[in-house]
Amino acid sequence: MQAINTDLLRGQHVYLALLTKDYEPQLRALARDERLWEFTKTLLINESYDAQFDAYIAKAYSHTGADGQAFVIHRTSDGAVIGMTRFYDGSEEHKRVNIGYTWYVPDVWGQVYNKECKLLMLQYAFETWGLQRVGFEVAHQNLRSQKAVEKIGGTREGTLRKFMLRPDGSIRHTVLFSIIDDEWPEVKRKLTAFVSMG
Repeated sequence: MQAINTDLLRGQHVYLALLTKDYEPQLRALARDERLWEFTKTLLINESYDAQFDAYIAKAYSHTGADGQAFVIHRTSDGAVIGMTRFYDGSEEHKRVNIGYTWYVPDVWGQVYNKECKLLMLQYAFETWGLQRVGFEVAHQNLRSQKAVEKIGGTREGTLRKFMLRPDGSIRHTVLFSIIDDEWPEVKRKLTAFVSMG
């Protein structure tokens, strides 16, 4: 994928910054909240948390470059770090990318921030990169995230059964969603209206 211009990822409520090492101490502290990982079990809050977090951040950096980019999400009003998200598994050849690995601190759940973040990222994918498809992969138990993707216009495509094992050994099925370029104008209209209402 082409290099990211973060000036195009600034909104009224959030802005996205490229993940750098400077953010790691703050992200390590914010991510130490079991509520964030209730369904994904990406990080287990136990004695091995720091090692798990190091591996998590290493994977985030691995999505930086040809096939994606990891971001830190800031609240525009005060600059506070409120979460992380990524473009990943991108393909210029096939004109597609996924958005995921998204989390927010719990005190901003259900507010405008996720909608505007997705608006900015979708706009970048479709209008700057000229892609045809943006995908979302959601854990089967994470109904909150599934509803959030549907709310922004994602179409449920099906479930990949027994798709992966979580760090705690449990099985995760993955629910697939997508938005395609034909749908983008209407998705953009609705998302812009949601965001304008705050």
